[in-house]
Amino acid sequence: MRVLGGCGAWPAAGQACSGYLVEHDGFLLLLDPGYAVLPRLLELAPAERIDAVLVSHGHPDHCADLHPLLRARTLRDEPAPPLPIHSPPDAVARILALDRPGMLDDAYQLYHFAPGDRFTIGPFNISTWLLPHFVPNAGMRLTAEGRTLAYTGDTGPSPALLDLARDADVYLAEATFPEQVPPESAEHLSSARQAGENAADANVEHLLLTHLQPGSDRSLALRAARRAFGGTITVVRPGTTIDLDDT
Repeated sequence: MRVLGGCGAWPAAGQACSGYLVEHDGFLLLLDPGYAVLPRLLELAPAERIDAVLVSHGHPDHCADLHPLLRARTLRDEPAPPLPIHSPPDAVARILALDRPGMLDDAYQLYHFAPGDRFTIGPFNISTWLLPHFVPNAGMRLTAEGRTLAYTGDTGPSPALLDLARDADVYLAEATFPEQVPPESAEHLSSARQAGENAADANVEHLLLTHLQPGSDRSLALRAARRAFGGTITVVRPGTTIDLDDT
């Protein structure tokens, strides 16, 4: 897995919002193409090389760059085949409606799933959970050849996080705040400390902290997670690469 971006809300200078390129057996799955993800993706692979997109929820810091990705695939001399997009219902409807009617109709195939569904994308078996956020959000567990990546999207506290993360090789967890989530967001967002507690309870191998508020002190997030979790912890940045076979 290659981290393309890990900012929450908006991309800080030189950064990008949530975006993760997951590869197995040559299949490229783009997970959550948020703001400013596309330029970083194109440093690694041409737009037409992406095999599918998987979206956790409809906030633009998780899906806005789906639009330029589709433009990059279709506004060329030889348009790429339709891109499979998997998302909760209506999560990307506003993004797909940004262009004139019909312009991108041949650029994608949209597959809706309800959080709680299980399905496959290429070599990946996907399990999903409905997790609490301001809009419907799907926590996702991706498994291929016995290796597991668990991803929270954005979420408040939930008992479902234990099932999502249980024994995962890599747990990619939203950690917008280091220690305390402000009261107005406490049901819908998480802290690094909570991510560490979940990782410890779920017996996770490697905890990745992502979606930090732009300008956050990364060392505070790491310290907060370390209070509860004694395993490997990484605060993601663009270019962070995780080989699940090495976990």
